[in-house]
Amino acid sequence: MPLSDDQPHTRTRLPVAEQSSYQPNGRQARPLRTLLTVLVVVTLLVLAISVANRGKADPDTAAPPSGDRAAASAAPGGAGPAPSGEQPVSTTSNGIANGFPHTDQGAQSAAANYAVAIGSADMFRTEARHTIVATIADPAALAGLQSRLDQGFGGDTAARYGLDAQGKAPKGLTFVSRTVPVGTKSVSHTESDAKVEVWSTGLTGLAGERSTLPVVQNWYTLTLSLRWTGGDWKLVDYTSRQGPAPVPGDQQAATAEEITGAVQQFGGFRYAR
Repeated sequence: MPLSDDQPHTRTRLPVAEQSSYQPNGRQARPLRTLLTVLVVVTLLVLAISVANRGKADPDTAAPPSGDRAAASAAPGGAGPAPSGEQPVSTTSNGIANGFPHTDQGAQSAAANYAVAIGSADMFRTEARHTIVATIADPAALAGLQSRLDQGFGGDTAARYGLDAQGKAPKGLTFVSRTVPVGTKSVSHTESDAKVEVWSTGLTGLAGERSTLPVVQNWYTLTLSLRWTGGDWKLVDYTSRQGPAPVPGDQQAATAEEITGAVQQFGGFRYAR
Protein backbone atom coordinates (compact mmCIF):
# COMPACT_ATOMS: atom_id res chain seq x y z
CA MET A 1 0.00 0.00 0.00
CA PRO A 2 1.62 3.21 -1.03
CA LEU A 3 2.27 5.87 1.55
CA SER A 4 0.80 9.31 1.12
CA ASP A 5 2.93 12.45 1.28
CA ASP A 6 1.18 13.43 4.51
CA GLN A 7 2.64 10.59 6.51
CA PRO A 8 6.07 10.81 8.20
CA HIS A 9 9.13 9.60 6.30
CA THR A 10 11.42 6.93 7.67
CA ARG A 11 15.22 7.73 7.70
CA THR A 12 17.62 4.82 7.54
CA ARG A 13 21.16 5.47 8.96
CA LEU A 14 23.84 3.40 7.29
CA PRO A 15 27.23 2.59 8.78
CA VAL A 16 29.90 5.22 8.07
CA ALA A 17 31.67 3.14 5.49
CA GLU A 18 28.45 2.52 3.67
CA GLN A 19 27.00 6.03 3.59
CA SER A 20 26.28 7.36 0.14
CA SER A 21 28.27 10.36 -1.09
CA TYR A 22 25.08 11.94 -2.19
CA GLN A 23 23.52 14.03 0.58
CA PRO A 24 20.35 15.64 -0.61
CA ASN A 25 19.94 17.74 2.51
CA GLY A 26 23.59 19.01 2.64
CA ARG A 27 24.60 22.56 1.60
CA GLN A 28 25.61 22.67 -2.03
CA ALA A 29 28.97 24.30 -3.04
CA ARG A 30 28.73 27.81 -4.27
CA PRO A 31 31.04 28.34 -7.30
CA LEU A 32 31.19 32.16 -6.94
CA ARG A 33 32.26 32.05 -3.30
CA THR A 34 34.94 29.46 -4.09
CA LEU A 35 36.35 31.58 -6.92
CA LEU A 36 36.54 34.66 -4.69
CA THR A 37 38.35 32.67 -2.02
CA VAL A 38 40.93 31.44 -4.54
CA LEU A 39 41.49 34.98 -5.84
CA VAL A 40 42.04 36.34 -2.33
CA VAL A 41 44.59 33.63 -1.54
CA VAL A 42 46.49 34.21 -4.80
CA THR A 43 46.54 37.98 -4.19
CA LEU A 44 47.94 37.53 -0.70
CA LEU A 45 50.65 35.21 -2.02
CA VAL A 46 51.69 37.72 -4.71
CA LEU A 47 51.90 40.52 -2.11
CA ALA A 48 53.96 38.33 0.20
CA ILE A 49 56.43 37.46 -2.59
CA SER A 50 56.76 41.14 -3.60
CA VAL A 51 57.56 42.20 -0.03
CA ALA A 52 60.10 39.42 0.32
CA ASN A 53 61.87 40.33 -2.93
CA ARG A 54 62.00 44.02 -2.06
CA GLY A 55 64.52 43.36 0.65
CA LYS A 56 66.87 41.47 -1.68
CA ALA A 57 69.75 43.28 -3.44
CA ASP A 58 69.41 43.85 -7.15
CA PRO A 59 72.11 41.74 -8.85
CA ASP A 60 72.95 44.70 -11.09
CA THR A 61 73.46 47.06 -8.14
CA ALA A 62 74.71 44.66 -5.49
CA ALA A 63 78.00 45.48 -3.81
CA PRO A 64 80.97 43.88 -5.56
CA PRO A 65 82.96 41.14 -3.90
CA SER A 66 85.53 42.35 -1.40
CA GLY A 67 88.31 41.86 -3.91
CA ASP A 68 86.60 44.20 -6.36
CA ARG A 69 85.59 46.98 -3.97
CA ALA A 70 88.81 48.90 -4.41
CA ALA A 71 88.46 48.79 -8.18
CA ALA A 72 84.85 49.90 -7.96
CA SER A 73 85.71 52.88 -5.75
CA ALA A 74 88.52 53.74 -8.10
CA ALA A 75 86.26 53.87 -11.13
CA PRO A 76 83.02 55.70 -10.30
CA GLY A 77 80.57 55.49 -13.16
CA GLY A 78 83.27 54.18 -15.48
CA ALA A 79 84.95 57.59 -15.48
CA GLY A 80 88.40 56.37 -14.57
CA PRO A 81 90.35 56.55 -11.31
CA ALA A 82 88.66 58.58 -8.63
CA PRO A 83 90.44 61.58 -7.11
CA SER A 84 92.54 60.38 -4.23
CA GLY A 85 95.32 61.70 -2.14
CA GLU A 86 97.55 61.56 0.86
CA GLN A 87 98.43 64.52 3.02
CA PRO A 88 99.93 67.10 0.61
CA VAL A 89 103.61 67.79 1.07
CA SER A 90 104.29 70.96 3.03
CA THR A 91 107.93 71.62 2.16
CA THR A 92 109.47 73.27 -0.89
CA SER A 93 112.85 73.95 -2.36
CA ASN A 94 113.27 76.93 -4.70
CA GLY A 95 109.49 77.14 -4.94
CA ILE A 96 109.09 73.49 -5.99
CA ALA A 97 107.42 70.96 -3.73
CA ASN A 98 109.66 68.26 -2.26
CA GLY A 99 109.70 65.63 0.45
CA PHE A 100 107.27 63.33 -1.33
CA PRO A 101 106.16 60.07 0.32
CA HIS A 102 108.04 56.90 -0.59
CA THR A 103 104.90 55.47 -2.18
CA ASP A 104 103.30 55.08 -5.58
CA GLN A 105 101.12 58.14 -4.95
CA GLY A 106 104.17 60.03 -3.75
CA ALA A 107 105.87 59.34 -7.08
CA GLN A 108 102.77 60.51 -8.97
CA SER A 109 102.67 63.70 -6.94
CA ALA A 110 106.35 64.35 -7.63
CA ALA A 111 105.82 63.75 -11.36
CA ALA A 112 102.90 66.22 -11.48
CA ASN A 113 104.90 68.90 -9.68
CA TYR A 114 107.97 68.36 -11.86
CA ALA A 115 105.81 68.56 -14.99
CA VAL A 116 104.59 71.98 -13.83
CA ALA A 117 108.18 73.12 -13.21
CA ILE A 118 109.45 71.88 -16.58
CA GLY A 119 106.60 73.60 -18.40
CA SER A 120 106.98 76.98 -16.68
CA ALA A 121 108.13 80.23 -18.26
CA ASP A 122 111.18 80.17 -15.96
CA MET A 123 112.60 77.32 -18.04
CA PHE A 124 113.30 79.84 -20.82
CA ARG A 125 115.64 81.85 -18.57
CA THR A 126 119.06 80.25 -18.20
CA GLU A 127 119.71 80.93 -14.53
CA ALA A 128 116.18 79.98 -13.47
CA ARG A 129 116.30 76.85 -15.63
CA HIS A 130 119.52 75.66 -14.02
CA THR A 131 118.01 76.18 -10.56
CA ILE A 132 114.88 74.21 -11.47
CA VAL A 133 116.80 71.29 -12.93
CA ALA A 134 119.21 71.16 -9.98
CA THR A 135 116.20 71.07 -7.64
CA ILE A 136 114.25 68.26 -9.28
CA ALA A 137 116.95 66.08 -10.86
CA ASP A 138 118.67 63.01 -9.49
CA PRO A 139 122.27 64.19 -8.92
CA ALA A 140 123.54 61.26 -10.99
CA ALA A 141 121.41 62.42 -13.96
CA LEU A 142 121.82 66.18 -13.46
CA ALA A 143 124.51 66.86 -16.06
CA GLY A 144 122.71 65.01 -18.84
CA LEU A 145 119.35 66.59 -18.07
CA GLN A 146 120.87 70.05 -17.83
CA SER A 147 122.50 69.78 -21.24
CA ARG A 148 119.38 68.42 -22.85
CA LEU A 149 117.09 71.08 -21.36
CA ASP A 150 119.50 73.88 -22.26
CA GLN A 151 119.13 72.81 -25.87
CA GLY A 152 115.39 72.41 -25.56
CA PHE A 153 114.60 75.80 -24.01
CA GLY A 154 117.41 78.12 -24.96
CA GLY A 155 118.72 79.58 -28.18
CA ASP A 156 116.49 78.91 -31.18
CA THR A 157 113.55 77.70 -29.09
CA ALA A 158 113.41 80.95 -27.13
CA ALA A 159 113.71 82.95 -30.35
CA ARG A 160 110.74 81.10 -31.88
CA TYR A 161 108.60 82.41 -29.04
CA GLY A 162 109.83 85.96 -29.58
CA LEU A 163 112.13 85.95 -26.54
CA ASP A 164 115.62 87.39 -26.33
CA ALA A 165 118.74 85.49 -25.27
CA GLN A 166 117.83 85.99 -21.59
CA GLY A 167 114.34 84.59 -22.12
CA LYS A 168 112.59 87.96 -21.77
CA ALA A 169 109.54 88.99 -23.78
CA PRO A 170 109.46 92.18 -25.87
CA LYS A 171 108.37 95.31 -24.02
CA GLY A 172 104.60 95.50 -23.57
CA LEU A 173 104.10 91.75 -23.99
CA THR A 174 103.82 88.96 -21.45
CA PHE A 175 105.26 85.54 -22.18
CA VAL A 176 103.00 82.69 -21.09
CA SER A 177 104.12 79.10 -20.54
CA ARG A 178 102.18 76.91 -18.13
CA THR A 179 101.63 73.21 -17.77
CA VAL A 180 98.42 72.09 -16.06
CA PRO A 181 98.29 68.39 -15.12
CA VAL A 182 94.92 66.80 -15.82
CA GLY A 183 95.77 63.40 -14.39
CA THR A 184 98.60 61.00 -13.58
CA LYS A 185 99.08 57.29 -14.21
CA SER A 186 101.63 54.99 -12.65
CA VAL A 187 103.33 52.97 -15.39
CA SER A 188 105.69 51.10 -13.07
CA HIS A 189 106.77 51.39 -9.47
CA THR A 190 109.39 49.73 -7.27
CA GLU A 191 111.12 50.72 -4.06
CA SER A 192 113.83 52.56 -5.98
CA ASP A 193 112.33 53.55 -9.36
CA ALA A 194 109.05 54.78 -10.78
CA LYS A 195 107.70 55.78 -14.16
CA VAL A 196 104.69 58.08 -14.26
CA GLU A 197 102.66 59.52 -17.13
CA VAL A 198 101.20 63.00 -16.66
CA TRP A 199 98.38 63.92 -19.01
CA SER A 200 98.55 67.69 -19.33
CA THR A 201 97.28 70.75 -21.08
CA GLY A 202 99.51 73.74 -21.60
CA LEU A 203 99.40 77.42 -22.51
CA THR A 204 102.18 79.04 -24.52
CA GLY A 205 102.54 82.30 -26.40
CA LEU A 206 102.89 86.04 -26.04
CA ALA A 207 99.98 87.93 -24.53
CA GLY A 208 99.48 91.55 -25.54
CA GLU A 209 97.99 93.85 -28.15
CA ARG A 210 100.94 93.64 -30.55
CA SER A 211 101.55 89.92 -30.22
CA THR A 212 102.10 87.91 -33.38
CA LEU A 213 102.27 84.71 -31.31
CA PRO A 214 98.99 84.64 -29.36
CA VAL A 215 98.57 82.31 -26.42
CA VAL A 216 97.38 78.87 -27.56
CA GLN A 217 96.41 75.66 -25.81
CA ASN A 218 98.13 72.32 -26.33
CA TRP A 219 97.51 68.81 -25.03
CA TYR A 220 100.33 66.36 -24.38
CA THR A 221 101.47 63.52 -22.14
CA LEU A 222 104.77 63.67 -20.27
CA THR A 223 106.43 60.44 -19.15
CA LEU A 224 108.77 61.01 -16.22
CA SER A 225 111.26 58.46 -14.92
CA LEU A 226 111.99 58.96 -11.22
CA ARG A 227 114.42 57.50 -8.73
CA TRP A 228 114.23 57.40 -4.95
CA THR A 229 117.38 59.13 -3.75
CA GLY A 230 118.28 61.32 -0.80
CA GLY A 231 114.89 60.60 0.80
CA ASP A 232 112.85 61.93 -2.13
CA TRP A 233 111.69 61.17 -5.67
CA LYS A 234 113.99 62.82 -8.23
CA LEU A 235 113.86 63.13 -12.00
CA VAL A 236 116.08 60.88 -14.09
CA ASP A 237 114.61 61.29 -17.58
CA TYR A 238 111.47 62.43 -19.38
CA THR A 239 109.79 62.21 -22.76
CA SER A 240 106.79 63.96 -24.29
CA ARG A 241 104.16 63.03 -26.85
CA GLN A 242 101.16 64.88 -28.23
CA GLY A 243 97.61 64.31 -26.98
CA PRO A 244 95.20 62.95 -26.21
CA ALA A 245 93.40 66.16 -27.12
CA PRO A 246 89.64 66.62 -26.65
CA VAL A 247 87.40 68.26 -29.23
CA PRO A 248 87.69 72.05 -28.84
CA GLY A 249 84.70 73.68 -27.21
CA ASP A 250 82.52 76.25 -28.94
CA GLN A 251 83.89 79.23 -27.03
CA GLN A 252 84.89 82.68 -28.13
CA ALA A 253 88.60 83.35 -27.72
CA ALA A 254 89.48 85.93 -25.10
CA THR A 255 91.02 89.24 -26.08
CA ALA A 256 94.73 89.89 -25.63
CA GLU A 257 93.92 92.16 -22.70
CA GLU A 258 91.83 89.47 -20.99
CA ILE A 259 94.54 86.83 -21.40
CA THR A 260 97.21 89.18 -20.08
CA GLY A 261 95.07 90.02 -17.08
CA ALA A 262 94.34 86.37 -16.36
CA VAL A 263 98.01 85.39 -16.51
CA GLN A 264 98.99 88.21 -14.17
CA GLN A 265 96.15 87.66 -11.72
CA PHE A 266 95.83 83.86 -11.52
CA GLY A 267 98.72 82.03 -9.94
CA GLY A 268 99.68 78.42 -10.58
CA PHE A 269 99.51 75.47 -8.20
CA ARG A 270 101.65 72.87 -6.59
CA TYR A 271 100.18 69.40 -6.91
CA ALA A 272 99.91 66.45 -4.57
CA ARG A 273 97.92 63.26 -4.83
